[in-house]
Amino acid sequence: MNDYQDHLEAARRDLLTAQKLLNAEISAYPSPISGCDAQFNHLPAQRQKIGRALAALTAEVFIPTSRQPMDVQELSRQ
Repeated sequence: MNDYQDHLEAARRDLLTAQKLLNAEISAYPSPISGCDAQFNHLPAQRQKIGRALAALTAEVFIPTSRQPMDVQELSRQ
């Protein structure tokens, strides 16, 4: 794994595994679930963090670049 893309793919696979395990844990959680069950409330929060991390790994990022160089005077007027 020398290419950064290999590491990103490994991270994605690991996050998908974590998501699957967490979903199984949530599904197996005993009912009834009270609104103040701190241990259970932590699980959906973790699921949300994993989902955000997966979205960040797959999101397209737009980085604007200047196609035409601007001179210093033009930059100071902006």
